[in-house]
This record gives sequence, C-alpha cells and structure tokens, in this order.
Amino acid sequence: MSSLLNKSEFEALADFRYRLRRFLRFSELLTRRHGITNLQYLLLLQVKGFPGREWAFVGELAERLQAHQHGVVSLISRCEKLGLVERRPGREDRRAVEVHLTAAGERLVETIALHHREEVKLLGGVVRELSSHLH
Repeated sequence: MSSLLNKSEFEALADFRYRLRRFLRFSELLTRRHGITNLQYLLLLQVKGFPGREWAFVGELAERLQAHQHGVVSLISRCEKLGLVERRPGREDRRAVEVHLTAAGERLVETIALHHREEVKLLGGVVRELSSHLH
C-alpha cells in the first residue's frame, strides 16, 4: 500500500509533534513553578493578548481557550480568588461580564511570557521547517 506522505514528511511531522510536546511540558513546569496551573496562565495570556483591548468577555475567552463557557467561568473564579483577574459589568450591556487582569495578574503573565519568548522562537523555526517539508 502506497502512502500519500513520504518518509521525510513523516519525520517532519513527528519532529514537530515532539518539539510541540516539549514546549507544552516546559510551559506546564514553568507555570507550576509560579504557583498557577497551565490553564490559569492561558486565561491570563488570552486576557492580556486579546486583540484590540486589555480585557475580554467570558464567551470570547471560552472561544480562545476552546473550552465550554461554564468551565471558563470556573477558571475565572479560581483566578479571581488568587487575585489575578477581576470581573466587571459590561460597558454597553451590564449583563455581559468583562474579565480584566489585576496588577498582580499583569505582573505574573508578563513574567511567565518572558520565559516563553525564546521557546516560542524555537518552535516558530520548527513550524517553518515543517511547512517546507509538506507538499
């Protein structure tokens, strides 16, 4: 049976998945060393990195995290108890909930993101390499 991918394409895919998993493991250990879970860091990162503003609605965060809204609400509650985020009523629709970083959340997400910078650069090179191998 003939494969639609050649050996070098399988090797590139395998190497990418290996390096991606190493990056994720690095991130998990880093966040744990800073006293939060990887999901809590991802929430902070999505709030800080939300396009065009410094806050996000709960539903937007659920989409960015690819999670159910009720799970994200629980995650926000845990981060709120840690003093990392705060909820505010929506500016236009008071029923909507805006999620903002606190000063402590800002400091923590920046600290962890700085540690991720070099790892992300390395992963970017791997993605470019993978792209050149796949036809």
